Amino acid sequence: MEWQQLEHFKALAEVQHFTRAAEKLSLSQPALSRSIAKLEAELGVLLLERDGRTVRLSRYGEQFAKRVDRILGEMEAGKTELLEALDPDSGTVVISFLKSLGISAVPALLSEFLALRPRVRFQLYQDSTRDMLDRLELREVDFAISAMTEARSGVAWADLWQEQMYAYVPQHSPLASQAAVSLRELAEHPFIALKKGYSLRTITDGLFGRLGLEPRITFEGEEVMTAVGLIAAGLGVAILPDVPIWCPDKVIRLTMTDPDCRRTIGLAWKTERRLSPAAEGFQAFLLERFGTES
Repeated sequence: MEWQQLEHFKALAEVQHFTRAAEKLSLSQPALSRSIAKLEAELGVLLLERDGRTVRLSRYGEQFAKRVDRILGEMEAGKTELLEALDPDSGTVVISFLKSLGISAVPALLSEFLALRPRVRFQLYQDSTRDMLDRLELREVDFAISAMTEARSGVAWADLWQEQMYAYVPQHSPLASQAAVSLRELAEHPFIALKKGYSLRTITDGLFGRLGLEPRITFEGEEVMTAVGLIAAGLGVAILPDVPIWCPDKVIRLTMTDPDCRRTIGLAWKTERRLSPAAEGFQAFLLERFGTES
């Protein structure tokens, strides 16, 4: 069975006249007749009941016509999807990013990019750094935007920007009246951390570890804003990036006296994966935006 035979049958089913269907297909009437006869022979049933050049669908033809409409419709949809995927001004970009970046950083970047290419679509995932790398290796995402604290073979990385880290303490903490605070002071208080696998946890563990300190972790979570809520309830202190404080009357943000309390946010991608034109455009936008070379 040939694809053109299905197109010939669909046209004939719509107009139910050999001459008009042949004109619609830019075929000779004998060529169309031969195509339909060959299709019927392969299927082993009569699809059409003929009356000269006028035809109507047989019972089998009516059943088959429904399937042909679906088949040709799916093919047309598939061709459209491929054309869109090859268009740098449309298509879909799939990214995974840290939950803390979803508060303002990633939405601002997407808004800036979409002002240039408004027809591009995005699929977004918010994951731990470990899960982002897993998604990259499984080719489920085009990019990860994260503080990359775990190297993986075949994953490229480009620095984008740096973020200062701060200490967040409850309003009634004895630390709240200070202008700044050190890691040693924080280690003396109940500590709220993200779970292992998140880059923020790796960074804070590294900061304390370099000083030979081990914080008293009382809560582990997955959301930066949940950590802020726990701090507001007076349950501990935390080291977090610059995030909006929804309860400024209950949470105090302090500068860290330790000079290396920063994290680098970057873009990661699978080196062996061929990116779509839309994804390549987003990558070029980010690297140019932050003056980074791939």
